[in-house]
Amino acid sequence: MRILVLNPNSSAEMTALVMRVLAPLTPQGVTLVPATGRFGARYISSRSAGAIAAHAALDAYAEHGPGCDAVYLACFGDPGLMALKEIASVPVIGMAEASCLEASRRGGRFSIVTGGERWGPILREFAALLGLDGALAAVETVVPTGGDIARDPDGAIALLAEACRRTVQRDGAGAVVLGGAGLAGLAARVQPHVEVPVLCATEVGFVAVLAAAGDPLPKSATGDLALPAAVESVGLSAPLAGLLGGG
Repeated sequence: MRILVLNPNSSAEMTALVMRVLAPLTPQGVTLVPATGRFGARYISSRSAGAIAAHAALDAYAEHGPGCDAVYLACFGDPGLMALKEIASVPVIGMAEASCLEASRRGGRFSIVTGGERWGPILREFAALLGLDGALAAVETVVPTGGDIARDPDGAIALLAEACRRTVQRDGAGAVVLGGAGLAGLAARVQPHVEVPVLCATEVGFVAVLAAAGDPLPKSATGDLALPAAVESVGLSAPLAGLLGGG
């Protein structure tokens, strides 16, 4: 089984971090295929960067997806998630999608703690698209971006733990998602300082994609996530133009 681990940030270092966290969780017989965004922001921290990253995600899937049995969109916020679900013939799981659904199952009302102040409204809108706006207690952002935290994880533990405790006490969260590829692997270090479950979005999303790949649902032939009709495109990479054109 081959799983495409797709990071639409253009940071190879971020992809490497995710791969290091996933390596010990990868079952025998499963091969991870890493792919990094070919263009766009090094680390997504705004709506405009996210819009570009959605294109980068489709571009990376078109180049690296053939032969893979599932796609893990390993970027919190899941840029391009629904477009990937539409164009891919295999299961596509988003990091934010999977971790938010799991947090709501575990804690009822849950909060997200992440880096970068602009993520607050973006993630509230995302939760609403998943139908979880009533379950989302809060999005608690810290000043360092996820990229900053990835460069100095030791210096971020106390800050992240404080943010988790704050939203639990203030907002009544029954679980907290540490959101962002830059925060991969840090939940276990934050958990001893927080009284409710702290979920690593990277790890939870990977569990979900393994389950989806092991028992894939057939691709729908109708509806809004069926394969789109072939369309001629201009200015795209050859693999992506071929995919959209039915090639």
